[in-house]
Amino acid sequence: MSLIPDDVIEQVREAADIVGIIGEHVELRRTGSDFRAPCPFHGGTHRNFAVIPRKGMYYCFVCHAGGDVFTFFMKKLGMDYPTAVREVARRVGITIPERGPTGPDPREPLYGAVAAAADWFARQLRESPEAQVARDYLASRHLDLEAVLPLGLGYAPPPPPQTKTFHDAMKGLGLGDEVLLEAGLLAKREDGSLMPRFRGRLLFPIHDLRGRVVAFGGRILGDGEPKYLNSPDTPIFHKGKLLYNLHVAKHAMRKAERAILVEGYFDVLRVSLAGVEEVVAPLGTGLTPEQAQLVKRHAPHVILLYDSDEAGLRATFRAGDELLRAGLRVSVATLPPGEDPDTLVQARGAAGLEPFLKDAVDVLERKIQILDRKGLFGTLPGRRRALDRLLPTIRAAQDPITRELYISRAAEAAGVRKDVLEGEAQGARSREQDHPVGGRNRSPLPAPALPASAEKALLLLMLEGEPWKSRVADAVDPEEFEFPPYRAVFESVADDAVLALDDTSARAFEHLKAEGLGGRDPNALYERAVNWMEARRLERQLEQLDERLPFESPDGQVSLIAEKRRVFDELRKRYPRYKIAARRRGAPGT
Repeated sequence: MSLIPDDVIEQVREAADIVGIIGEHVELRRTGSDFRAPCPFHGGTHRNFAVIPRKGMYYCFVCHAGGDVFTFFMKKLGMDYPTAVREVARRVGITIPERGPTGPDPREPLYGAVAAAADWFARQLRESPEAQVARDYLASRHLDLEAVLPLGLGYAPPPPPQTKTFHDAMKGLGLGDEVLLEAGLLAKREDGSLMPRFRGRLLFPIHDLRGRVVAFGGRILGDGEPKYLNSPDTPIFHKGKLLYNLHVAKHAMRKAERAILVEGYFDVLRVSLAGVEEVVAPLGTGLTPEQAQLVKRHAPHVILLYDSDEAGLRATFRAGDELLRAGLRVSVATLPPGEDPDTLVQARGAAGLEPFLKDAVDVLERKIQILDRKGLFGTLPGRRRALDRLLPTIRAAQDPITRELYISRAAEAAGVRKDVLEGEAQGARSREQDHPVGGRNRSPLPAPALPASAEKALLLLMLEGEPWKSRVADAVDPEEFEFPPYRAVFESVADDAVLALDDTSARAFEHLKAEGLGGRDPNALYERAVNWMEARRLERQLEQLDERLPFESPDGQVSLIAEKRRVFDELRKRYPRYKIAARRRGAPGT
């Protein structure tokens, strides 16, 4: 049987009336926006079986059977996936073209293994006494278990001595070690023994566009690193080419003609459960060109709803430039200080979020607001710095009208002639990254003892293997790497996923491997590099305090100045020579 093109499957799925089709097999009654019936799978008499047309899915709250219209035919009538697609296509009048290689999909065993794992993890979360820690964690975040179970969340228990391990359970289902390794469900230790990749984590299933589970994102519960761990790239999963929740959100995105892009799993969970369904997130890394194109297929406009702290702003503008390069219209929603989408919606609900979405401003305008608040437009050197930060976004705009408007607005803000700025924007020189708050790759002072940069030094250490790999991963976060290829190398080495690097990052990785430490003392190198990174963090804290000062009361300003002095003293302790540069920037007490 020939393979069915993905775009045709999407066409069939969207044309299908899931209520009408499932209604041929059970008596559905409307309950609010959903439909309920006795479950056709476990034979219950109560109406615990829900069909949710806005999500194109069904779910039983007793036996936990769930899926889309194709899954229903597979489970109810014993069809395989292609036959189910063809049956639904016949009902909606869509002709399936014949193309591609014949025979079964060679990746089918991987899909089957991940689906079996997803069922097992979900059952642990529902039923296992060991999963009480996960249920308590969800309760602490005010997430009702019954609300999240239809979304497929699961729990991976800690390693033995539990009575039944994940590995045992999969063996009992006839799944061999080879397929479990290839699917990213097992990992191999240095001594050659096998262990479950996910241990002691709350798991979020990651779906492809067909709605099949292909991977997991795991949040550690208790002590341990990393905080979040994704499945490695596999033949059925490439984390830079999927978005969390897109399989559900794409329908709402088309209807709303917008996508809401957030940073993490819990942000998606909270916002979508509140009824705002056009929400997606990258998979623990910066937004990739492939992910931007995925968004573009389903919506013309993106609202970036990231945290408003330093790291959130950096991620916001990196993602914004990538989306502009894909030809999308990009806006930024600004949340109150200290809030993220999860906490805001938890406290205020969807109604509390909507004003922030409504007040979202264009991504370039948001940059100008931040630069203006920092006073950069007030001096000639400041205007030059401001333009350096605006130019990457101007260059990223693919739409000619948008770029023209951006040039006009930036010229107005900086007080330069439009034709001069237009010539600069067309120049061949481009910057690989833009940081409107804190600058790009800016350090307090050069560090001549380090090879090229602290970021590079830390990667050289990681490539030495353990214990340096773990020490570096514990000491810094991926967001602190301002050079994108180095950030990608850091994440890939930490996740043992080097094969997933793009061409640019792969070349950086090869150069780093070839260079090595070159006889440098790793302990001294580590200490200097970590101190340098911490100095950069502290410098950003000083800038944030500077930014808040003009808006505080006199008493508040006294408190902020005291805090600024404390941070500055810590910065000089970490980096003694910094006091020379600090005097130039008006440090407290100088």
